[in-house]
Amino acid sequence: MAQSAPQVFSGITPTQYASLLLKAQANGLDLTGNNGTASKFGVEMAWNYSPNTEELTFECLRTPFFVKPDEVNAKIRTLVKETMD
Repeated sequence: MAQSAPQVFSGITPTQYASLLLKAQANGLDLTGNNGTASKFGVEMAWNYSPNTEELTFECLRTPFFVKPDEVNAKIRTLVKETMD
């Protein structure tokens, strides 16, 4: 499937970002560093974090036919929201 529009999250402190990485890794996503790509079960995503601007961008690049990009984006939003609370 085609990729979806990037999701941009503002106000993510370096501490919150570190917590987000740990949560993602606990869920089997190999997110390390401030940017890169990762895939699991045919879902490929890219991320970029700027500690200077405290801005995080996630983009769903590819999904298998049985997973909608909107579902992946919703899970990302939930994970980020839980980290910011």
